Parts: sequence; structure tokens; C-alpha cells
Amino acid sequence: MKARKENPADFLVTGEGQFTTVYLLHPITDAAREWVAEHLPEDAQHLGESIAVEHRYIHDIVDGARNDGLAVR
Repeated sequence: MKARKENPADFLVTGEGQFTTVYLLHPITDAAREWVAEHLPEDAQHLGESIAVEHRYIHDIVDGARNDGLAVR
């Protein structure tokens, strides 16, 4: 039986496409959830554990997370 790979990503971003206006930022690890609590506004729109992010902000958020050493996929 093949061993299951661990997910190396801290965040998963969904919502790709030419006409996407809202992306979902999925914190997968505890480090990612802590980063969200420290860096995103308290009134951010949550959908379950995921955060809805307007297209104009997603790149800055992803860059910030990566600059802090987190992996985003």
C-alpha cells in the first residue's frame, strides 16, 4: 500500500478563472489560522473556516502569507 503524502500547503486558494470576483482562502494548518487571526480584519467574511476575498486583495494576501514563510497552493 502506498503511503499517503502529507499536504505541504498552509493555505489553499480556490476560485480561479477570468471572471472570478471572489476567491476562497482556506487555512489548512494551525499556522495559517494564526496568520489569518493576526493579519486579516475581524470583519472578514467567513464561509465556514474559509475566508472570502475580493479579487483585488487576493494577491496581496497571498504574497503576505508567503513572505511570512507560509505555503500557499
